[in-house]
Amino acid sequence: MNYSRMTSLLASALLLSTLSLSAFAAGSIELKSIAEVEKNTTNKDGKKETKRIIAKKVPPDGIVIYTTSFKNVGNKPAGNIVINNPIAEHTEYVADSAMGYNTDITFSADAGKNFASPEKLTVTSADGKVRPALASDYTHIKWTYKGELAEGKTSEVSFKAKVK
Repeated sequence: MNYSRMTSLLASALLLSTLSLSAFAAGSIELKSIAEVEKNTTNKDGKKETKRIIAKKVPPDGIVIYTTSFKNVGNKPAGNIVINNPIAEHTEYVADSAMGYNTDITFSADAGKNFASPEKLTVTSADGKVRPALASDYTHIKWTYKGELAEGKTSEVSFKAKVK
C-alpha cells in the first residue's frame, strides 16, 4: 500500500463518521470524531511516554484509534443515544478494543443490518456453513447509551482498527 493510498484511507476513515445517530437524540447531540495513532516519545526528564497524535499516514499493520465524542447541547437531558460506526475500508477491527462508558456495545458482520454481542454474532461462509464471527469479520460497531445524557455533558466511545 503506498502512502497516498494511506492518506486517502485516513481521510475517508475520518469521514467514516458516516456515524449515524438515533433520530431521537439527533437534535440535541453534537458529534466529533477523530482518528489517532500512538507515538512513543521521551519527555524532557528522560521518561518514556506514549502520546496520541492525529493520524496522517499509517502504514500496513499500523493501529488507528477512532474516538467519537458526543455532547448534549440541548436544554434538557437526551436519551435514546445510539452511535453506529462502520469499520473503515482497508482496516480491520482489533478484538476487544471497543470502549464506551455507560454503553451497551454490539457488532455487525453484515454491513450494519444486524447487531449482536460477539458471542452471538455469526457469519455464513461461501459454502453456506455458519460459523462464529471473528473480530476481523466485523463491519460496524454500535454503542447504545444507557439512560440519559445530562444537559451540557459529554461522553465518548472508541475502538481500534488495524490497517490492512
